[in-house]
Amino acid sequence: MAPQGAVARIEARSGNAVTEFSPLQSEIKKLIKSSGPMPVWRYMELCLMHPQHGYYVSRDPLGREGDFTTAPEVSQMFGELLGLWAASVWKAIGQPPLLRLVELGPGRGTMMADALRALRVLPQLYQSVTVHMVEINPVLREKQRATLSGVRNVTWHDSIDDVLGGPAVIFANEYFDVLPIHQMVKRETGWHERVVDLDDDGKLAFDAAAEPTPRFEVLLPPLVREAPIGAVFEWRPDTEIMKIAKRVRNQDGAALIIDYGHMRSDAGDTFQAIARHSFTDPLENPGQADVTAHVDFQALARAAEDLGARAHGPVTQGDFLKRLGIETRAVSLMSKATNEVSADISGAMKRLIDSGRGGMGSMFKVLAISQADLVALAGFSEDAQDAKA
Repeated sequence: MAPQGAVARIEARSGNAVTEFSPLQSEIKKLIKSSGPMPVWRYMELCLMHPQHGYYVSRDPLGREGDFTTAPEVSQMFGELLGLWAASVWKAIGQPPLLRLVELGPGRGTMMADALRALRVLPQLYQSVTVHMVEINPVLREKQRATLSGVRNVTWHDSIDDVLGGPAVIFANEYFDVLPIHQMVKRETGWHERVVDLDDDGKLAFDAAAEPTPRFEVLLPPLVREAPIGAVFEWRPDTEIMKIAKRVRNQDGAALIIDYGHMRSDAGDTFQAIARHSFTDPLENPGQADVTAHVDFQALARAAEDLGARAHGPVTQGDFLKRLGIETRAVSLMSKATNEVSADISGAMKRLIDSGRGGMGSMFKVLAISQADLVALAGFSEDAQDAKA
């Protein structure tokens, strides 16, 4: 659980350290001076969502000219297979006459466009789909509008709460990793909230609250309780996963969560920052870098099941995509392409499914949340049906 987790998300390049002046840094220092040390979750929230200077409020962070690259930007196959997975869910819930396709944090709209293109092979489903993009960034909203310019029935929302009811398939690709985390540090006296404070030189620095959080250890999984002194444990509030679980539990459908993280709850410090496709200090130039932390998939599954939804997985992204037929799809695309393009297709597939440095296959995990009576979903067991239409 060391914070090397976004290696596949970035393509490291030298000479690209963040050097821009950070107006948010001054504000954060003022807040600390006036109100005292700031919990890590609040610091992360300000870095990403500050109304004027937040990282995700006013920029396009994706691609070669941005700070990182996500799976939909690597290959069209990713979004196409997710589209066919949505078709398998639609069939499993009885082919309702209206299906809402919802994407949380949809980037440039690339994944949704690829998914919809795949759904054209099922005219009955394609005609029943309405598209809902949950996005707060005005810059990315405009790029999504351009990407989906030929698609009818597209609506933008600030929150999943604003999406109308009814059967839905919800996609959350690299969404949970940017939700603010609490960090707790284990000391002899108990678990203390990790905070951001000012050091003797007036620079931002990590510290821990003076007093432990009462009875925090009672809430911890047994594995974490046994962590050594000095260990860090990260947790996120269940608010977002509860919204998703309640939605699919009550109104039919399923959600697919794809992110980098760990399959079981454990101790470890994964708080990290990425800028210009390279790692940087998360306390340096706040608001100028993408700050993230690994996703605890066991915690997500547990929260969903506690509400009466069904959790499927998690499985690795590599296994998931192979079960959905990415290798067959790659061969099909390469059969119609030049040698140069075929090499690009093969390289993109390997990046999506392979393990090791630069590969996303084992580092990224996939979890589905569904209504309780959907016992099996494509991609989550060795003998699961492919999501091919």
